[in-house]
Formats: sequence, structure tokens, C-alpha cells
Amino acid sequence: MASFIATANESMPAGLLPRIAADFGISQAGAGQLVTCCAFGAGLAAIPLTSLTAGWQRRRLLVAALLVFVVGNVVTAATDCYPLALLSRLVIGLATGVTWSLLAGYARRLVTSERQGGAMALAMAGIPLALALGMPLGSWLGALAGWRSVFFLLAAMGVSLIAWVYAAVPQFDGEPEHRRMRLAQLVMQPGMRPILLVLALWIFAHYLLYTYIASLLAWLGFARLLEPALLLFGLSAVAGNWLVGMMIDRWLRYLVLGCLAVFTATAAVLSLEPANSVLIYVAIATWGLSFGGAPTLLQTALADHAGEHADSAQSILVTVFNLAFAASSGVGGVLLQSGGAGMLPVAVVVMLATAATVAWQASRAGFAPGARSR
Repeated sequence: MASFIATANESMPAGLLPRIAADFGISQAGAGQLVTCCAFGAGLAAIPLTSLTAGWQRRRLLVAALLVFVVGNVVTAATDCYPLALLSRLVIGLATGVTWSLLAGYARRLVTSERQGGAMALAMAGIPLALALGMPLGSWLGALAGWRSVFFLLAAMGVSLIAWVYAAVPQFDGEPEHRRMRLAQLVMQPGMRPILLVLALWIFAHYLLYTYIASLLAWLGFARLLEPALLLFGLSAVAGNWLVGMMIDRWLRYLVLGCLAVFTATAAVLSLEPANSVLIYVAIATWGLSFGGAPTLLQTALADHAGEHADSAQSILVTVFNLAFAASSGVGGVLLQSGGAGMLPVAVVVMLATAATVAWQASRAGFAPGARSR
């Protein structure tokens, strides 16, 4: 549920930008900064706040982050002041960054070592589910009850999650100071750098297409397919995450390589300007299937190599993820202006081919063959 709320917090407002812009009397680009501020806050906070709170009891820290999330969404929903709305979204991003850093460690501690990959898949299941439902639900609720109702709903979901955490989630101690590892030392551990590089390239490539999917479909002549394409992608991503969860503990390396290969092939097909709507739908579905389990695969690989320092490693992952997300938006805009939407899938093919090469070469540490050993 935490991964669903954290992802929905970014995806739901994206469908409300025209209403938010009209209410505040600003441009849609200005309204879009409410999304950008949240992502920036998550990337900004993950490493320093995770380091500062490494010794805190884990449930207490999770509840504190969720309380900030709830208050921030109430302020966003209630304010008529645009700068205050931006500030509240930035603060929500700070809390979201801490929450993401906690999820992997929590999921792994709740089960035995041989079931940790499946636990990660379950914990991350909220990501594709939010991608499938977040934007349509936000748009529908915004039209029915106004955009502010969406943020009140997010706050209510946060309150429900806090109650659930207190009722069902066990308490775990933080990491003792004498066992903590400097982040620079952690990054230099065998396998860490290839995983982070694959993460950056994979996330960059995904959001390069996802952020500008409307422009891509318009270039292909299928602008009318936007809504069903987004829904199909989300549902396929849910299925992809489920499949990864079933197999990750035995075949993590081959799942990473296979998903990258399928995504690369899909982008290559889109770059050839397919003229058949069925082929477009097939491409969107295979894209969703190949990406749905990516967060689970990458977080599991990183946590395996970090061991007892998993929370610190996840803070690095959150930062790299959000930097890649932000960079993809900027680079995508440049590509649209300079070469048109047809350049997007071409760039994605290059990024994914590079990521696959890195993953293939990281056979000793990073993405080793065989069953997971931790």
C-alpha cells in the first residue's frame, strides 16, 4: 500500500494539471511544477535523511514520514497560495524519499532469505497498480469533485496506512552506529556500480517514452489511443511484476536481461512507425510487461549486495531514480524540439542496449547467474 500511495502521489496529479492551472490562475507548465517539486524533494532527501535517521526504529520513522505526507497533502488541498502549494509538495517529496528508502529493508526483514525476492515484488506491486489507476482515477475524481478532493483522498489513504502500520507491521531496530557504512564505501562494493548504472539507464529510457507518450502516439498517427494505451500499459505492468515475483529468487539475472531485451525490441518496433493499431497495442503491452518488474529486480539486486546496509543502498537508488526521471524529461523535450517524437524510441534503444551490455558483463557481481544467495 505504501508503494501505491507514493506512486499515486505523483501520477494522480498529472491528470489534474488543467484544473489546477485554472484554479491558481497559472499555466499548465506552472501546475506541472507541483509534480516536479515532489520528485525533486524525494531525490533531494533520500540520502541525507536516510543517513540521519539510520538509528531510528523503523516503524517510528515510517509513521513519521507518513504523517508528514498526510499533513502536506491536506495543505496542498486547502491552500489558495501557489507558492505554499509548491512548498507542501516539496515537503511531501522529502517524506516520500524516506518512505521509499524504508520499503526494501522492511520487506526483506519480514520473510526468510529465500523468499525475499517475492516479498520485494509484493511490496512493489503498488507501483504498476498506481500507474494503471492513478491518472485515470485522479482525472475522474477531479471532474466529479474538484482537483482538491484528490489530495484530500491521498491524505485519507495516508491516515489509513498509518493505522495499518500500527496494527500489523512489526517494529525493527535501526542500524547501530558502529555497523554503518559510508555511502562512498557502499557504492564501491562489488556489483553496486553496475546495478546503479543499469538503474539510471533503464529508468531514463522508460520515462523518456512514458512522459511523452502522447507526443509519440500523435507522431504515429494514433493520438486517439492515449487513454486505452495508458490503461493497457499499467495492467501489463501489474502482470509483469507478478511474473517477476514468481521467478526472481531463481532467475534474477535472466529476468533483467530478458526484460531489457524485450523493451529494446519494443522501442525498435515503435521507431519504425508501425501503421497498425493492433501492433501499437502489442508494443504497449510488451513494454508494460518488461518494465513492471524493473523496480523489484533492481531493488532486490541492490539490497542483496548491500546486505545489512539495505536501507542506505535504497536511499542511493531513490536519488538515482529521481535524477534519471528528471533528466529524461529535459532530454525528451530537447529531442522533441530538435528531431521530433520519432527520436524518442531511437534514443531509448541506445539507452537500453547500453544497459543490457552492462548487465551482461556484470556476471560476477551485480547480476550473477543462478539462484539468489541472500
